[in-house]
Amino acid sequence: MAGGRRSVEEHARHVATLLSPLLIRGTEPVPLLEALGRVLAADVVAPIDLPTFRNSQMDGYAVDTASLTAAPATLPVRAVLAAGDGVVAHVPGTATKIMTGAPLPTGADAVVPVEDTVPVDDTVPVEDTVPVEDTVPVEDTAAEGRGLRVTVCRLPEPGAYVRERGSDIHRGRTLLPAGTVVAARHVAALAAVGLTHVSVRTRPRVAVISTGSELVPGGSVLAPGKIHDSNGPALAASAAANGALVISVDRSGDDAEVFAAKLARAASVAEVVFTSGGVSKGDFEVVKDVLGPRGAEFVSVAMQPGGPQGTALVDSVPVLTFPGNPVSALVSFEVFARPVLRAAAGLPAVEPETRPLSTGLSSVPGKRQFLRARRDGGAVVAIPGAGSHLIAAMATADVLLDIPADTSDLEPGELVKVLPL
Repeated sequence: MAGGRRSVEEHARHVATLLSPLLIRGTEPVPLLEALGRVLAADVVAPIDLPTFRNSQMDGYAVDTASLTAAPATLPVRAVLAAGDGVVAHVPGTATKIMTGAPLPTGADAVVPVEDTVPVDDTVPVEDTVPVEDTVPVEDTAAEGRGLRVTVCRLPEPGAYVRERGSDIHRGRTLLPAGTVVAARHVAALAAVGLTHVSVRTRPRVAVISTGSELVPGGSVLAPGKIHDSNGPALAASAAANGALVISVDRSGDDAEVFAAKLARAASVAEVVFTSGGVSKGDFEVVKDVLGPRGAEFVSVAMQPGGPQGTALVDSVPVLTFPGNPVSALVSFEVFARPVLRAAAGLPAVEPETRPLSTGLSSVPGKRQFLRARRDGGAVVAIPGAGSHLIAAMATADVLLDIPADTSDLEPGELVKVLPL
């Protein structure tokens, strides 16, 4: 078991090297609804034109502009078409009442919105329209349109309010490129072209074990000296939010044999294991006791919170051991694990921001500080309280102030680097 003191940068490089096998990912097909938040493994090519047929952009009347030379013009209405109806043939000099999304009659080239028309309340007999090949006779689509007329009050331009076939995307064109993080809008496009599955990058498999005999699960009655386990759920949620597939979330007391058994099970199903607790300098440091003899490396990182850190390999599976204080565990994940997990999942890196401080603050020299803070308009304000047990205060933060180790005092308005949570 090696020891020593490291800078944050040195330990981050060490962790990145240890977890580098996670970057080699495979692919898997998933249903569309399971693709949300996943990363496309290959370009998705549109298998069809979108729209697949010419249709109306508005509720109105389909006409041929060549027959309309002046406005107003009163035309007989030959049919009524709703979305989902078949295509009918257009007769020059007539109009077809048409709803949004309905197929444009063959021979019509524009739609006059309802707002630009006035219905004529009379009954003038009209002849049946003439169906063309692969069209539906007008009698089958809207017989109630017979005997009606409409006055067109404004002349349309050719193509007005017509959605042309392929005007959104043509068959064979790239719909979504590889590397896209699938969002709801992408699911809409994929569904619109009829796809039910997409190929996505596999997620790194993560197991979490929180340690400490004081821990009990949520919902338990707290006996004296006991606390609810927050580290297990918090680390699992952090991993999942950054592209990982959480395989197991376990909890162990301070018994070395029990922890060793749980660790072996976790390593058998996961690609990386995160532990919390048991890495300090007390008498009951179960993580150190079990992993130390196996060649684990425990170091003191020049940071606050999160100084005690450790790394190990268990059956060739990397293990990151974080401190047990809740804020320390979360900050450790954000600084060391999150960048590698996101890269493995194919997610974009979370880039730091630069913002002015709303108020001044003091920092402990010699250690890089990661202070809870929240954005305040264009600025950032530190959240009072430095204790690494203040998990409720952590919940109000949306960034970490990243204060260099050689900085002791910061003035209001001074620019600082912040890490979005």
